[in-house]
Amino acid sequence: MKNRTEEVAEKLKLGEVLEKPWTYILVDFITKLLVVAGKNAILIVYDRLSKMMHFVATMEGTSAKGLARLFRDNV
Repeated sequence: MKNRTEEVAEKLKLGEVLEKPWTYILVDFITKLLVVAGKNAILIVYDRLSKMMHFVATMEGTSAKGLARLFRDNV
């Protein structure tokens, strides 16, 4: 019998059940777009439960404070 060098796989675990919308979100940016109306990026906010998305036009290089403001005003 050969010695095993790989770890034994564990049992699969069920994913957590999401209960409230907008509790678990994903945030991403699309950048390097053409400048239109002074904006060249898009902020995407995605809710994992409802599968709803918000798209917000913004500028590339938005600060953390600016991101918080965009989120508060648009989501």
